[in-house]
Amino acid sequence: MIVDLPSSNSAAVNRKLVELRARGGVLALGRVLTLVIVTDDGDQVEDAIAAANHASREHPCRVIVLARGQRRAAARLDAQIRVGGDAGASEVVVLRGYGPLATDEPGAGMVMPLLLPDAPVVAWWPNEAPACPAEDAIGRLAQRRITDALSSRNPNRAFEQRRAQHVAGDTDLTWTRLTRWRALLAAALDHPPHEPVTSAVVAGETVSPSTDLMAGWLAVRLQIRVKRSPATGGGGGMAAVRLNRRSGPIELVRPDGRTATLRQPGQPDRMIALTRRSVPDCLAEELRRLDPDEIYGAALAGISEVSRGRTPVKAEL
Repeated sequence: MIVDLPSSNSAAVNRKLVELRARGGVLALGRVLTLVIVTDDGDQVEDAIAAANHASREHPCRVIVLARGQRRAAARLDAQIRVGGDAGASEVVVLRGYGPLATDEPGAGMVMPLLLPDAPVVAWWPNEAPACPAEDAIGRLAQRRITDALSSRNPNRAFEQRRAQHVAGDTDLTWTRLTRWRALLAAALDHPPHEPVTSAVVAGETVSPSTDLMAGWLAVRLQIRVKRSPATGGGGGMAAVRLNRRSGPIELVRPDGRTATLRQPGQPDRMIALTRRSVPDCLAEELRRLDPDEIYGAALAGISEVSRGRTPVKAEL
């Protein structure tokens, strides 16, 4: 069910939520958190709501979408409430602010009365994010702040901002996309021979924050020399990782962006489905933890220890 509240205010939205719960049994008591989505009004709003609805099936929550409209318009708030089949396992409140209400501080003021009491708050910027999310008006309300440098107009600049302005509680979906890569490499090192890794090569697209994070993570966790190289023949993003050991390298290679090959000395090659993860899956994973991700922070710091290779590496290694 979708209820439109044109030219409204936060108090009217709260009253309507109470009315809907009393009339239809839509309970906020089962919500485990409040997810605040901050984006500009437009087509991307529905994509963000769809991702939140997918994640809400694992994490029932109240979703508040702050969709910032035209800043030169007259001050107006158009609200919309979605419950039931239109909201997954959540209840969705869309706030479209115009004029002064499309700016940061008034936007946070509209959101605050709608936060669930005694429930953690997670802020998510699915596209453009502030340079320092922790200092943003919405970011100050949240325990966790999720960004996505890859969805920015300038991914390199956005990622450098994440590195320079990182605060405990920040995370980025470029890191979440690496979870399966990290798990496969860690599992490979659990098999004999249990030899130390002496060096590593990480290859990916020239503009690939995930590849940079992988290199930084390996440099910090293994305390080794890591070279970050461009890749040729890959399917985008991360393309290959080689961990060098005395008995031979461990190689995880994804030449087409969909299927990877894991090669280990003395073992047959293994084909592994390793497609690029979707935003809804990454968001659902990030909502599983509300404490700071120290490993992500360490990987960001480890990027400064990585050397850069100019010679392209073939994705087939």
